[in-house]
Amino acid sequence: MPDYDLCFSTSSSKDAGQYKLLELPPELAQLVDAAVQSSTAIKLTIKGQPNEDAVLCTDEKTYALRSVALSNSVLVVTPDSAISSEREAVGIRDELHEILEIAPTVPKLHKLTTLLRGGEYDDSDNPNSEPKGQAPGYYSYQDAQNEIQASDAELDRGLREKRILVIRGFLRPISKDYLQNLLEIILNLLVSLGSQHDNAVLDDLVSSLADEHEVPRAVSLQLLAWFGEVNESENKWRMNVEGVLREVGIGLLRHHRREPITKAAFMAKWKTAVGDTFESSVDPGLLSGNYLVSTIDDTDRLTYFPSSELPMDPAQRFADLFLTRQRWKGDDIAPFLGEIAVNSKERDKLLLKYCRATTDSQGVWYTSRTQYNG
Repeated sequence: MPDYDLCFSTSSSKDAGQYKLLELPPELAQLVDAAVQSSTAIKLTIKGQPNEDAVLCTDEKTYALRSVALSNSVLVVTPDSAISSEREAVGIRDELHEILEIAPTVPKLHKLTTLLRGGEYDDSDNPNSEPKGQAPGYYSYQDAQNEIQASDAELDRGLREKRILVIRGFLRPISKDYLQNLLEIILNLLVSLGSQHDNAVLDDLVSSLADEHEVPRAVSLQLLAWFGEVNESENKWRMNVEGVLREVGIGLLRHHRREPITKAAFMAKWKTAVGDTFESSVDPGLLSGNYLVSTIDDTDRLTYFPSSELPMDPAQRFADLFLTRQRWKGDDIAPFLGEIAVNSKERDKLLLKYCRATTDSQGVWYTSRTQYNG
């Protein structure tokens, strides 16, 4: 083993606190190794406002950063030619007392709802109009990339799932009523144009939406991409049947937040809305995480209860869930935890932390570890 002279670097006072030690999980280590071996750049971005916990984002995923104290100090050292010594000298640049652990986490997309409130897009809009300064609701895609704690891929997926248009570089959530109307129009157009839902002519749909319903191409193309596969080179659109049926069903349910509707009546309305071609495909399972079922006089009734409107903080979310129901079956509560758990293992940890599990003839039930007064 070679010998070194270990001394404090001449810049140690300036460097103090400038270094952080990251412990990479296997998947991130592999990503870095692959980039080194292929001599390609790798993009790792730390995001977060001063009042937020920082996250680390790759192009595809978001990771939480957590500081963990080290029992032994770690020295950051580099060769130091400024130190006069007969042996090779190593200068101490900094001393570390903690390590930053990295763990997968859900992207923090919930802020978009607040940031974009008041900027909904509907049939009264002109997509070519210029936003005036930083008017409420006009938040750019570039702003979202810089400020929202999510990878670029997760941000794009979140915009699709939250039905947010990108118009002239600005984010505009589409009005729920307008979206419902457009989807029903598209289903009717498929019939009137004689198009197959899995092989529709793209230009026919886009032109009909523009000419007959004044829907700009910039809007219709994004809408069709949300609910199917757009292939502009082949001029084709393949509809995602489940995606369209789910959105139409949620749109109908939304009117029953306070007044429940019988399951039979709702299914009849849903089938009528999607037409004869798709009525056999409607299934309440498509609406999982958006409704509650109550049984009165042997009749099932549905109430609109969207997971997307529950708090992102786990403790607050469980509090809301148990104020709504004192106990939940495992299969019933699981759809309302998907947005706060990266996988089923993380979901089970949350259930263990916030719930008590009991088993009876009907299966496993979860009740709160904390008593809430309704």
